Parts: sequence; C-alpha cells; structure tokens
Amino acid sequence: MGSRNAAGRGGGRKSSRLYPQNPHSSRSNPRFKKQKQKKTNRNVDVDGEEPMPSSENTAGQSPASTSEQLGFFLAQYQSANGIHLSSLELDSIRDTCILELSQGTELDVNTLGKQVKAAFGPSWKGVLCEGTLDQGKIDPGSPAIIAITASAIRTIELLRGFRSLTRECHAAKLFSKHIKVEEQVAMLKNRVNIACGTPNRIKKLIDIEALGLSRLSVILLDMHTDVKGYSLFTLPQVRDEFWDLYKNYFHERVVEGNLRICLFGPINIKKEIKGESRVHDE
Repeated sequence: MGSRNAAGRGGGRKSSRLYPQNPHSSRSNPRFKKQKQKKTNRNVDVDGEEPMPSSENTAGQSPASTSEQLGFFLAQYQSANGIHLSSLELDSIRDTCILELSQGTELDVNTLGKQVKAAFGPSWKGVLCEGTLDQGKIDPGSPAIIAITASAIRTIELLRGFRSLTRECHAAKLFSKHIKVEEQVAMLKNRVNIACGTPNRIKKLIDIEALGLSRLSVILLDMHTDVKGYSLFTLPQVRDEFWDLYKNYFHERVVEGNLRICLFGPINIKKEIKGESRVHDE
C-alpha cells in the first residue's frame, strides 16, 4: 500500500514534469499580472477615461507674437549691457523690426531655407541665390542675411538648413575653429548672400572691412540651447561678444528701420512679458 502511494506521488511529480504549465500564463507568472495591469491602467484618469493630450504637452509653448519677441530682445539687451532705454528710444524701435519665422520646440532646421525664402518675398531668388557679382550693384563680401550662433558646430547645423539657397552662391562660414582669418578674407572677395558664424569672428571681419554690411537686411539670432542649457544670450563669453557686435554694428540700423531681427527657435518669454510692459511704460 505504501509503495503504491509512493508510486502515486512519484507519478504525480512525473506528470508535472511531462506537462509543465505555460510560463507565460498569468496563472503561473505573477509578474505578467502586474505588467498587464500596468499596461491596462496607463493613460487612464481617475474616471477610467483616457485623457486627451494637451496642446501644451504636444506643441510646447505657443509661439510668441512680434511684440513679445521685441520685448524679450530689448529686455535681454538692457539686462546684458546694464543700460536703461528711455521711452523715446523704445518708441523708435517698432515691432516691424522683428522678422517672424516659425517657433516652438518642434522647430526643424531643415525648413529654415524655406522660411527665409518666404520672408524675403518675390525677390528671394535674386537676393539669396544669385551668384553673379554685378560690378557697381553688388558689393563683394556683403551678405543679405547674417546668422549668428553660439558655436561652430551650431553654425554648420544652420548652414544645412540654408543648403537649398546656396547651390549657386556658397554661404560664408564665419567662425574661428579650423578656419583662418586669411581664408575667410579671400572668400569674402566674392559675392556672398548668406553668412553664418560666431559673434567674435563676425565682428573681427567687419572691423578689418572684409565683411561688408551694405546689403544686410536681416540678422538671424540662433536661440538654440545646448545640452548644458547655454544659448547665444546666456553663454558668458559668447553673450558678451554678441552684444559688443550688436551695439557697434547693428543697433543703430535696427533703430533706423534698416535692419530686421529674426529670433530663430523657441524663446522663454514668461519672465520677460512683465518686464516688457514695465519697460515700455517707463
């Protein structure tokens, strides 16, 4: 009897080995239950309904208006330089000095050429693409647009966005990394429609009269933030070099209405909105 019971128990164990339970079964694998439950409960609110994605989460911060962009820029200008513009000076700087392009966290550099082309209107091809240097009409080394970035790497990235406009007339790379001033001076003896670079090298080339401003109608300021959180307006040395360049060669032209500013990329105007109203009221 005992032997039969033992055999029966042994037989039971043998049966379990021959017919094992499915390891993926929710009955035998408790982890499966947790995963399934987590997947089921994902994106479900307390009422059991899936919430609709908010525009803030999907689209990021809504684009700033031209007046908000101008307020942001002027707040940065005054803060970085420790100055206070008078009401008369502020009134002379109109919203029309801002060239508005697409903004937001989803901004694609690859669309830059298309956006700039639209901003220049019907004359875009002759201004941005033509490569012939017409004597007496087009000064050599005088671009129509200068894009200013915080680094050489970012300059290269922006130039990729301009590629569709620079097949006949190559863009000028104006940064110091791996490129000598003499090389850039030689290149600027030809026609240049689009130039892109860092503040220090751009100012140096203007100082020595290699880079001309006779055709300049737009300065594009790259608002890209790097992995460390720095941008053209916040990276200490680059920031100082930019404002030195702006004060010496661009600000007066902006005030006179002969130069437009394009803030390319997402900008945080939450703190500057109050400052804007305060600045314009004083």
